[in-house]
Amino acid sequence: MLPHPLLIVAVQDPPSRRSVLPTFPRFWSFAPPPPGRPRVAIYVSRTLNQHWSCATVFLESSKMLSVDVFSLEGLFGFPHRSLSVTSVYLLRTNCPPYPSISPERIFSFLPYPHEVPGHFNLHHPLADPGRSLSEREFTISTRYFDAAFDVPDHLLNTPGVYTRFPFDTISRPAVLDLAFANTVLSSLVSSWDSPLLSTDSDHVPCVIRLKPPAIMLPPPYSTLGPH
Repeated sequence: MLPHPLLIVAVQDPPSRRSVLPTFPRFWSFAPPPPGRPRVAIYVSRTLNQHWSCATVFLESSKMLSVDVFSLEGLFGFPHRSLSVTSVYLLRTNCPPYPSISPERIFSFLPYPHEVPGHFNLHHPLADPGRSLSEREFTISTRYFDAAFDVPDHLLNTPGVYTRFPFDTISRPAVLDLAFANTVLSSLVSSWDSPLLSTDSDHVPCVIRLKPPAIMLPPPYSTLGPH
């Protein structure tokens, strides 16, 4: 049994001081390099790093970061040798393109397990069915959901479970933090939940748990012969 859980923590808009992330003893941290404040970060538990090869970071912009973990023996009990996690932070902009990263850059086909958690800053009826949307909001968010489903990536959120709770008493809660997974990974997801206590942020942490695939044992070997 491993001494600590194997964790990959995707963070959006992380706290930083002079573009330097906070450090934690049991985690490696990855973020876009300076200059500028990092809008995304990924922490990988050192336990995972000790049991498999070092995570490799692919930077695509200051607001999107991917980490791939490799193992020649396969990862988490399934045969795939790679697992990819992409952390996304979409900024609202008043000028095209809106938002700041196109859906085609975020969602792409990968033959191995891939997850895309992020602060998408979008409203869509599949994530928040009780919310009334303007035509503009629906048009923008649909571009991203359609791009995800074309991969195909699947939405992991439980519809209607809020991820942002505003500090003021005027704004209503919303589902702005979304997580998508491709077909390979979504079949291994056992739960999506927000069981952790709130932080100083108005967004709550979301936890995605993976289950290893069922291991099929070979039938017992027997030899037929005279008794």
